Amino acid sequence: MEAIIHLILFSFSYLIQIFLFILGAYYTVIMISGWLPFPSAGEEKTGTAVFNSFAIVIPAHNEEKVIGSMVKSLKKQKYPADLYDIFVICDNCTDNTAYEAKKTGADVLIRKNDNKRGKGYALEWAFTRIFNMQKDYDAICVFDADNVVTSTYLMEINAMLNMGHEVIQGYIDSKNPFDSWITLSYSIAFWLSNRVFQQTRYNLGLSSGLCGTGFCIRTSVIKEIGWGATCLTEDLEFTMKLVLNDRKVSFCRKAVVYDEKPLTFIQSWRQRKRWMQGHTDCAIRYLPKLFKKAFREADLKAFDCAVYLFQPIRFICFGLAMLFSWSEVVFPEAPFYIIGYAFPDEIWSVIVLIQLLFGPLVVLFDKKWDIKIILGFFIYPFYCFTWLPVTIAGIKDARRKEWIHTRHTRDISIDEVERL
Repeated sequence: MEAIIHLILFSFSYLIQIFLFILGAYYTVIMISGWLPFPSAGEEKTGTAVFNSFAIVIPAHNEEKVIGSMVKSLKKQKYPADLYDIFVICDNCTDNTAYEAKKTGADVLIRKNDNKRGKGYALEWAFTRIFNMQKDYDAICVFDADNVVTSTYLMEINAMLNMGHEVIQGYIDSKNPFDSWITLSYSIAFWLSNRVFQQTRYNLGLSSGLCGTGFCIRTSVIKEIGWGATCLTEDLEFTMKLVLNDRKVSFCRKAVVYDEKPLTFIQSWRQRKRWMQGHTDCAIRYLPKLFKKAFREADLKAFDCAVYLFQPIRFICFGLAMLFSWSEVVFPEAPFYIIGYAFPDEIWSVIVLIQLLFGPLVVLFDKKWDIKIILGFFIYPFYCFTWLPVTIAGIKDARRKEWIHTRHTRDISIDEVERL
């Protein structure tokens, strides 16, 4: 009986670590491609004779402290003022968000709905009203109320639209990276994601991912396939919906949006748990469809999106693999397979060194080198490890659809951000 238990434990640990090894190899190939000069990653021309019209939509729930700076940054766009309008959706607000938005000259849409709460529902509601207006827009841009936007955002997005891209995600930066260890960890995570997730997939002709803010969609796309993304991670859901409809998300690294990161670990826990709840929900609903499309049509975009939806399982497997490694120290006779046995120590030393250096090199390459950021990389592994309990909690509560709002308080203007 003991021999059977040992065999089961050994086989289980073996499969988990082989799964991690295969995914790790896949992501390594994807990651490296972010540094290669693929033709599609060349410098886009920002000067163009065609200027598209934009409806800028900002969902806001009790954002009176930050909405003013956001709208003011949009008012500073180096783009014809008559070709874009700013709509603030005051979604079930109980504060002075509508008043603060009107002060800056934005069009305010008041939404009251206690049954359908959340950003996805608010966007669907707003799109319907905008499409019924007398003015037609070529594209819609979506931002969060706590953002501020660089003055060339619309010009860069306009250039991408004129190149034929229909759905475009901008570069998500941080407006408060040094407020706390959690804001710095978030910022590092987004800086890395821009390079090793978004840029790489754009380079390879795959689909980048929508990030919930700083993205643009041609109105014709929404009218054709509908929005319908109302889960807790509406951005991820719509990304999957696009790929299933033979479209993709492009990435524009010059269209920069500065996002407010959560200040405390509790805020971070709630936000990331919501992300994992929505991620799990999307995985359940879209994985079979994506794999079916990937293998039936040899569609690499669908396959890559399906692999990405495995992220919660990957986090859990990584945590288990760490436990297997630690068990070898505490219980040398534990019947776990450690994949490191298959390779010499020298190879693993090189792998570890690359992993330790890659993050700082990405930050240096993107001109975010700072002594505080270097110190942040010593904290960052702990932040990554906290994803394990967050993921487990998110999977456990995946069926709960309650939207938990992240409170925003850092009123920082675009001038202050760019000066820093």
